[in-house]
Amino acid sequence: MQPDEVLLNKINQVLVESGREPVNALRDDLRLRKDLGLDSLELAVLTVKIEAATGIDIFANGLVDTVGEVAKRLGN
Repeated sequence: MQPDEVLLNKINQVLVESGREPVNALRDDLRLRKDLGLDSLELAVLTVKIEAATGIDIFANGLVDTVGEVAKRLGN
């Protein structure tokens, strides 16, 4: 699975697990908190899911705010 597919899949898992609708696509400018509505706990869950799938801790080098920042850390 490509990094962008992993990211979409993991974000959608977090959204669905919290009772929200999944998204069809991601844009680099989407903000994790403000646009996707993820709270601190959901961001932690997302981090764990992404790290389990890729071995990469997206917060290892500081906070991320947008989908594009996450994608960059995943090597997209």
